[in-house]
Amino acid sequence: MNLVREQIPVLGVDATPLTVGELIDVLAAFIDDGTTRTVVGHNLHSVTLTLSDSWFRELYERSDVVLLDGAPLLWLWGKGRKERPESEASLMSYRLGSTDWIPALGTVPGLERIAVLGAGQQANDGAVARLKALVPGADVAGMPGEAWNPAKEDDAVAWLQTFRPQLVLVGLGMPLQEAVLQRTLESLPPAVYCTVGGAIEQLAGIQKLAPRWLGRMGLEWAWRLMLHPRRVAYRVFGEPWVLLALLVRRRLSLRR
Repeated sequence: MNLVREQIPVLGVDATPLTVGELIDVLAAFIDDGTTRTVVGHNLHSVTLTLSDSWFRELYERSDVVLLDGAPLLWLWGKGRKERPESEASLMSYRLGSTDWIPALGTVPGLERIAVLGAGQQANDGAVARLKALVPGADVAGMPGEAWNPAKEDDAVAWLQTFRPQLVLVGLGMPLQEAVLQRTLESLPPAVYCTVGGAIEQLAGIQKLAPRWLGRMGLEWAWRLMLHPRRVAYRVFGEPWVLLALLVRRRLSLRR
């Protein structure tokens, strides 16, 4: 399958713009292929990490799919295209957070074994139960990710090697989930590994999703700030300045 990377203007990073239906087709092809694949997503946080950390950039560069998961990236991508989407609804269909495509997993042919790695015990159990309802007949198993440490990482690798899933949802939060994949991917069994952030808690109903109209306005950050002020305050108020400094430094470097 020919997956085309497109550059996001201003930010200088690449993504693989896909709709839900297109991603489901891609996942079906990956599962049928039976090799190791990675699916990640780009938002402003990941862009900052891509520009500042070489290991993070390496993982994204070698990932098979980099979804557009963030309104600012989506808008920049839409404005930079020669063939722009016909409407806002058409443009928004390319914004894929994990909770946009996970509910469609039941339409992936041949998907029989799913692993859920991350979140606390209650959230992990809830996400496993939800996935069993979404993908009837699939064998779904989970391993919580709280209090992550090297020993738990070894246990997770051993568990995945035993379970041999076809699809793994890795929800350890960014950048821990990416660091785990970067360290362990070579020793993991063949599967499609998808970084999903807080989607495990959202699937379980523990973390509330922002209203869709806020997403269309690019104001999901305000919703997250209201619910989890300590967790997201730096990403809302501090990290944009770090990203701006990185972009300015890169521009000056290119000029030199």
